[in-house]
Amino acid sequence: MGNKILIVDDEKDICEILEFNLSNEGFDVELAYSAEEALKKLNPDFSLILLDVMMGGMSGYKMAEKLRKEGNNIPIVFLTAKDTENDMLTGFSVGGDDYISKPFSIKEVIARIKAVVKRLEVKKNPKESTTELTFAGIVINMDKKELTVDGEKVALTKTEFEILALLATNVDKVFSREDIIQTVWRETPYITERTVDVHIARLRKKMGEYSSLITNRSGYGYRFNIGE
Repeated sequence: MGNKILIVDDEKDICEILEFNLSNEGFDVELAYSAEEALKKLNPDFSLILLDVMMGGMSGYKMAEKLRKEGNNIPIVFLTAKDTENDMLTGFSVGGDDYISKPFSIKEVIARIKAVVKRLEVKKNPKESTTELTFAGIVINMDKKELTVDGEKVALTKTEFEILALLATNVDKVFSREDIIQTVWRETPYITERTVDVHIARLRKKMGEYSSLITNRSGYGYRFNIGE
């Protein structure tokens, strides 16, 4: 049996579409049509909650906030028709692990759920984690700080590698330019957002045909996107 997912959405058509496609990917899926129903069904067997934000009664944000206050750290991926930066920040601030805007592609939902589940499995089994990350023809060696593209080593600056490592170890998570500055240039003052763009442009050029792995989500920031 695959990882168990609880889908919470008051739109039954969406629930059925998600249930069908995620079941075909090997997930064990259960449905709830309200946050209140979901809280009654939720148990430790579930690996992830796919949670709609806007529902009658308790909202998805309120449900997530309640779970986090109770110490429940189950991964939560929000689904919402809202697509503003404030909405996304609210989702992350109440403990969300990812945020998918409606209308969405099933391919994107599946890829991002798999990414969140994979991160959870690595955290649970740190001894099984590898010092190498592989995506298509890209290999990132975290110990040696090296990038290999189609078998050829590619020279990266320290900053370029740190940006690549940040994105690649958090697949499909969107990082704002400010997030990247705070992580990569945390001890360097007066770094502008334009500096981030320049470094990522250079990094993508060095990745060659795999440059599309790093995408810019307009208005939000950058992510390492294996779903496209």
